[in-house]
Order: sequence, then structure tokens, then C-alpha cells
Amino acid sequence: MVTSSKKKWQSLFGKSLINIVLTAVALACIIPFVLVISVSLSTDAMIRPPYGFGLLPRGFTLDAYRHVFMVPQQIFRAYGVSIFVTVVGTILSVLMMAMASYCLARKNFRFRRPFMFYIFFTMLFNGGMIPTYIWIADGLSLLDNIWVLILPTLVNAFHIVLLRTFFANTPPALFEAAKIDGASEFTIFMKVAMPLALPAIATVSLLGALGRWNDWFLAMLYIRTQELYPLQLLLHNIMMHIQFVAQQFNTMPQFVRDMGAIPTETVRMAMVVVASGPMLFIFPFFQKYFVRGLTVGSVKE
Repeated sequence: MVTSSKKKWQSLFGKSLINIVLTAVALACIIPFVLVISVSLSTDAMIRPPYGFGLLPRGFTLDAYRHVFMVPQQIFRAYGVSIFVTVVGTILSVLMMAMASYCLARKNFRFRRPFMFYIFFTMLFNGGMIPTYIWIADGLSLLDNIWVLILPTLVNAFHIVLLRTFFANTPPALFEAAKIDGASEFTIFMKVAMPLALPAIATVSLLGALGRWNDWFLAMLYIRTQELYPLQLLLHNIMMHIQFVAQQFNTMPQFVRDMGAIPTETVRMAMVVVASGPMLFIFPFFQKYFVRGLTVGSVKE
């Protein structure tokens, strides 16, 4: 009886300790974002010393968001470009990589080893920025075209390896049974392989969508028309302009500076909220597949 009671208390203590640790980790992840929202709703003067940042807004104001949405049509247009690039690019990318991974996972594909080596080789070496720019701008004529934000990033070698591992762990008997029933290879891929690979596909989709949503460097290289700016590049340019104006403001006479300072920190935090909002709503739909997809191949059954 004493032993049973001791085991019960040990189990209760272990669960309580785990809950405390996980709660602390959750708070460590949530508090920084709450802090960002709080700062974005504060005045720039109230977050400087001796006040500093706080979990509650100090001097509540929406000035930071007014600066970000000073030209709202540009923001909404950039949102549209980013949504189009993220959705279309992720769908096409996952479809192409899934088809390639499925072929590389099938043992009856004669050239799977050379192709796998070719894909793995690209993870170690690349052509460099200048040859890539020349090929995309001159060879493919994609300069200042919205498809330049989609086509060059359609294939990711690491994601192909991840999907291939998942397809390789699928029992071959399922494919053979479908073939006996008269299913074509494409039907087997769409009706058998893809549904079974949903955790890996969801993981690759989430990683690809995050990368495309947060990318601004590719647009900075190849996009010249402001109507094609994605959200991240537009926010980056807005921040650069505000910092430039703030630097010029500091060189002005004292009576001009006494009229009010240009907000920089609060605008920066407001941009974080504006840019990260959509991804925060998308992540919960992929969460249940994310861990399983990342641990593909870690345990051999």
C-alpha cells in the first residue's frame, strides 16, 4: 500500500514538473509577441529610458500603425502579392517535389540513385548569385515579373529528401495492391501515396509558405515595379525611409525637434505585427502534422 502511494505521488510530481516546464516554455514564446504588440501601441517617448518596454502599452496610441498604413492601397496591394506568391508557389512547389520524391522512393525506378545524388549535390554547392541573376534575368527573362518570386524557389532539395523518406517508409504492398486493381501510376500517387504522406506534405507546405511569406531579398534583386512589391519588401523600404527621415530630423534646429519626434521603434514593432499576423493564423492548422512530419525516418519500424 505504501509502495502504491509512493508511486502515485512520484507520478503526480513528474506530471506537475512537466506541466510547469511546458508552461514556462509557452510563456517564453508568448510574452515576446505580447511585448511587440504592447510596444507597437505605445508612444516612442514612453518606451525610451527610464521607462523601457512593458507588457502593457504606455501612452496608448495608434501612430505607429498610421505611419505603416499611410498609403493603405500600397499595403493591401503588397498583401495581395505576398498571398498570391505564397499560395500559388507553395501548391506548385509541393506538387512538383512530391512527384519527384515519389519516383525516387520507388525501387523499380532505375535511375533513382543518380538523380538522388544530383539533388543532394545541390545542397552542397550552387552556381552563385551572379550566374543565377544572369540566368533568371537574361536566360529566362523573368526580371520584373511576379513569377520570378515563384519559379526559382519551386524545388528545395532538403524537402525532397524529407518527402522521399516518408514515401520510402510506405509499405510497397499498398502500391502493388492498387496496381493489381488496375490503378495507373498517377492514380496510385494521388489516391494512395499523397493521403498517406499528409504529415510530411503539411510540414513541407508550412516551411515553404513561411519562407515565401518572409522573403524580401528575391524581390529586391528582381522586382523594379512597386506594384509587384511583396509585403516584406514594402515594409523594409518603409522602415528605411522612416530611419532616413529620423536621421534628418535629428539634425534640424531644436525648436523643430520640440514639435515631436519621428517614431521608429514603435513603427518597427507595428511592422512585425502586420507582417506576422497571417502566418500566426495558419500555423494551428498544420500543428498536428508538424512534429510527425519532422520526425519522419527517425524510427525504423
